[in-house]
Amino acid sequence: MISKIFMTNAFLWRTLALALVIQPSEKAPQNPYTETAYFASGCFWCVEAIFVSVEGVGDVVSGYAGGTEKNPKYNQVAGGRTSHAEAVMVPYNPKVVSYENLVKVFFGSHDPTTRNRQGPDRGAQYRSIAFYKSTSEKATIKAHIDALNTNKTFNSPIITQIVPFTIFYEAEAYHQDFEARNPNNPYVRAVSVPRLLKFKAKFPKLLKASH
Repeated sequence: MISKIFMTNAFLWRTLALALVIQPSEKAPQNPYTETAYFASGCFWCVEAIFVSVEGVGDVVSGYAGGTEKNPKYNQVAGGRTSHAEAVMVPYNPKVVSYENLVKVFFGSHDPTTRNRQGPDRGAQYRSIAFYKSTSEKATIKAHIDALNTNKTFNSPIITQIVPFTIFYEAEAYHQDFEARNPNNPYVRAVSVPRLLKFKAKFPKLLKASH
């Protein structure tokens, strides 16, 4: 009996000692990008590159949203065979960049007055959509649109859809970081890069130091 008690106590002490040894001396670093925002404003190669350049934004993900079909593929969406639009998920640090500024980036980096079109890309899959996850985000989007209309920023009415966020489908791996990985792609050189440079010239104070 004594032997069993001793062995049990010895096992418990060894377990406790081992647990203390393998505990990390410091807490693991926390992911600073605690919030996400979702937007659609044309080809996601272009949109991803724009948001990646913004201070406080993490690794932007290209994908599909705004439709009803499950697990859409690029050839389906790009071919206009779904109700989805090319979209991006924007992870961000709210201590560095506000949702309001992300909405500013969204409206300031594309033409929200063209229906089912952005630059050379045409079809409902390239429509302008601002997705909201809360009443606060919805109010922020509407307030920014009201301000743009009051200031007559655009010559035509803003037709951006304000849609509640439901689900986002990540696009195929080869679409992620496409502009950065394919600088010599003809579309990137002719459309994506000029659009990014135009945005940078317009909002220099929002950019990361590396950009």
